[in-house]
Amino acid sequence: MMRALFTASTGMGAQQLNMDTLAHNMSNVNTIGFKKQRVEFQDLLYQTIRRPAADENRNEPVGLAVGLGVRPAAINTLFGQGNLQPTENPLDVAISGTGFFAVQVPGYEEPLYTRDGAIKVDAERQLVTADGYLYLGPEALEEHYTDPRIATDGTISYMLPGETEPTVAGEPLQIFKFSNPAGLQKVGKNLYQATVNSGEAVQWEPDSDNSIALHSEYLEMSNVQVVEEMVNLITAQRAYEFNSKVIQSSDEMLQTAANLRR
Repeated sequence: MMRALFTASTGMGAQQLNMDTLAHNMSNVNTIGFKKQRVEFQDLLYQTIRRPAADENRNEPVGLAVGLGVRPAAINTLFGQGNLQPTENPLDVAISGTGFFAVQVPGYEEPLYTRDGAIKVDAERQLVTADGYLYLGPEALEEHYTDPRIATDGTISYMLPGETEPTVAGEPLQIFKFSNPAGLQKVGKNLYQATVNSGEAVQWEPDSDNSIALHSEYLEMSNVQVVEEMVNLITAQRAYEFNSKVIQSSDEMLQTAANLRR
């Protein structure tokens, strides 16, 4: 009975973490480029009461072992493609595939990475995120620019007064890929940081790599499916309740055993 108390408590703790993760997913259902997370669990150590045996004295193919609960093993980020939402804004761009925009963030020596393609123009006509972080690749737009466009290879062009040909804003947007995107470290503000587990950033070459495509005047929305998350939420809530019932039942059994002499 004491085993059941501690085992059920691990289940309640695991489902609480599951609920926290589901709440995070649901709260970011409208976040541009957000990727949902999933908690993965493992069973805990088993207490062996009797081992299986097969010898001349005993033939017991199945032993007796009691599990001691569950533990969270990992919170995995699922980089499935989110829905592309048309915006009719020429500086919005969505990535389909596993690429990331590179942005320069103060305080970091290396670039950070994002799926957020809601590009803004700051007072110096530089292309920045909503927090003012510079997208790597393009140069600042010239004064009195009009009609900005983003090509499928990330090249940004615009028109200037009195000219008939578009002006290109330096290099295309820098897009990078990772061998293990789930190994990227989340730093908030829709940003990721490369780690040893993610592998080195490999720059996308649009001429030779068709696994990534850019879509101008679209934004990639969160890949959270509300109905799926609601089902997972109900499952986690019921699992939490079942574990609490196990604790209540174990407590009642202990109380009955304690009252045997009365």
